[in-house]
Amino acid sequence: MSTSTIPSPPRAVIRESLRIAGKKVSRDRVIEVRHPYSGELVGTVPKATLDDVKRALEIARSHRSTLTRHDRYKILMTAGAIIASRRDELAHLITLESGLCLKDSRYEVGRASDVLLFAANQALVDDGEIFSCDLTAHGKNRKVYTLKEPLQGAITAITPFNHPLNQVIHKVAPAVATNNRVVLKPSEKTPLTAYALADVLYDAGLPPEMLSVLTGDPGEIADELLTSADVDLVSFTGGVSIGKFIAAKAVYKRQVLELGGNDPIIVLEDADMEEAATLAASGSYKNSGQRCTAVKRMLVHESVADRFVDLLVEKTRAVKYGDPFDPAMDMGTVIDEPSARRFETIVNEAVARGARLLIGNIRRGALYSPTVLDGVTPDMTVVRHETFGPVSPVIRFKTVDEAIRIANGTAYGLSSSLCTNRLDLITHFIRELHVGSVNVREVPGYRLELTPFGGIKDSGLGYKEGVLEAMKSFCNTKTYSLPW
Repeated sequence: MSTSTIPSPPRAVIRESLRIAGKKVSRDRVIEVRHPYSGELVGTVPKATLDDVKRALEIARSHRSTLTRHDRYKILMTAGAIIASRRDELAHLITLESGLCLKDSRYEVGRASDVLLFAANQALVDDGEIFSCDLTAHGKNRKVYTLKEPLQGAITAITPFNHPLNQVIHKVAPAVATNNRVVLKPSEKTPLTAYALADVLYDAGLPPEMLSVLTGDPGEIADELLTSADVDLVSFTGGVSIGKFIAAKAVYKRQVLELGGNDPIIVLEDADMEEAATLAASGSYKNSGQRCTAVKRMLVHESVADRFVDLLVEKTRAVKYGDPFDPAMDMGTVIDEPSARRFETIVNEAVARGARLLIGNIRRGALYSPTVLDGVTPDMTVVRHETFGPVSPVIRFKTVDEAIRIANGTAYGLSSSLCTNRLDLITHFIRELHVGSVNVREVPGYRLELTPFGGIKDSGLGYKEGVLEAMKSFCNTKTYSLPW
């Protein structure tokens, strides 16, 4: 498929081939991709066989890239320019397979261009260090130098459905920048954008051996992607249970696991309520709430909670949701109907336990409305576990210590948001919150594509993503010394 022939919504079936070192390989067995809003078939992708996986990994491991830093810079910049020029087409494709509204899909394409820009520029940075050895009485008059080298084996990259382009490019672009080879398995729910991206990179000059894209049944092909001797590193973004399975299965391989989040926005008494409610609504509903860094818990001081809730309901009511191809919509569907039904069930459970439904909890197929709950307690499922959808649960607290205890009281530790102007409290929360990042007067997920990103506890092993950190993870450090 050429990215210049993306079909009109949501008809026209796209039939894709595997990309094994750039070659298109068809298979009789296919996976259907349906538009979440209408349920119509929009594409089929082949189910890779175990032999396909072995072949792709063998090609990746045996290839030794001779691309210079400038070559890699040029490929990534060219890919970025292609993506920017095809923004609307790629956004259309993302919406077609994910149900995300066009506003969110266009934003994602813009972020993807940023990833390629940062990766391209970092490919030009000299990453070596120099250490003088005559620093002690035992040292010699020598110098130790460091050199970053690509991994010997392949990188297995496994990506989720919620950002069909950006999650993929966050793994592929740093790999290209460091001269590594990737075998990519995108989510079987949103595979079409990954194929489009691969074609863009090939068109930009990427040697085909450096990227293969395989779609298939994880039950058939996952073990090989995780345990093959041809794999040196597994980079995974997705759910906690699968991440822990990978950690147990891959064992003696490097692992970068970016898992779930249960991110709070914490609103203190002195906060600007208009700003806090705006951040809460945006953080909760963007991307249909399907982000690991979405606002999933709203911790609000009891003295300002009534005002905050009123504003939150007002802003929630203003969110337009519906047909994701309608440019006026602020929110499309969630990924599928079972997910929407799960949100409905969790919200009903919270209401049965005493929470108050103020707006929302309306479902039609995979379309689920923005929803506000007040009077939520920390032991309710809607806030104890990650609710990966557009639900805004409000928890009221009395003291700073209570807020910190509630915020830290789940298995997750990804990101957080803090609304206050008091510097003493800002520094206190930054020290005490058990998370990977704290954003003051901003949504939990705010970051540049360049900056370190990741969590602790059940949100990850503490290894970071983002272009810079991914490039570090994707390299071996070699030292050598010389007598001068």
